[in-house]
Amino acid sequence: MADEDGYLLANARAEAGTRFEALSALFDPPTFRRIDELGIAAGWRCWEVGAGGPSVPRGLAERVGPTGRVLATDIDVRWTRTAASAVVEVRRHDVARDDPPDEAFDLVHARLVLVHVADRERALRSMVAALLPGGWILLEDADPALQPLGSPYEQGPRERLANRIRTGFRAMLAERGADLAYGRRLPASLRAAGLTDVAAEAHFPIASPACDLLETATVAHIRDGLVAGGRATEEEVERHLANVAAGGMDLATAPMVAAWGRRPE
Repeated sequence: MADEDGYLLANARAEAGTRFEALSALFDPPTFRRIDELGIAAGWRCWEVGAGGPSVPRGLAERVGPTGRVLATDIDVRWTRTAASAVVEVRRHDVARDDPPDEAFDLVHARLVLVHVADRERALRSMVAALLPGGWILLEDADPALQPLGSPYEQGPRERLANRIRTGFRAMLAERGADLAYGRRLPASLRAAGLTDVAAEAHFPIASPACDLLETATVAHIRDGLVAGGRATEEEVERHLANVAAGGMDLATAPMVAAWGRRPE
């Protein structure tokens, strides 16, 4: 991920733990459906880039078993380190700045990483270089520009406020260097990197308790910036959080684009 000084949703904040729980509930099922379809098996060596929370490293470890290996890296591993085990090594690493690990992998996976990284091309080259011949890379990144609304069904003042808050959030991300249209570029980027069997799909949660949890944690994380930037008042932030807590709004995430490709044998 980006440097903590530039990354808007830094792991150092307490809200990060809640965000990781919500992201796990929303996106781990499609992530592991795709990983299983790619053929992960006992003994595979996997690199989880920008791991954030512990759920994906643990899921990978369950699949590769005691003869496999999972390297889970991030620039801040405070939430990842609980996944450490005989199979999972947790290591501090910045994929955009540091050399790739001195080993090769059957699978490299990153979720919500490249969209935030300034030097995306270098980070992608680093991940592709770490693949074994025949190995797979699976990249998942949001594309907020494809669907910019917090509440796609804007039926009243609660939803209109939610969408104003989401507009402010997107502006803050862009100011920190996030590419809000990056997800759609993933297939072309993988082909340009020389990978074969490239394909992609998108996952788009529209309404669930995890969407509400993610919204609450994210807005709590960025509320000071929203207010300081004039994108919302304190009263509006409080009202929005109360609206979310009351339930009944259909809150959506940005589409998560998953793209995968294989290093030629």
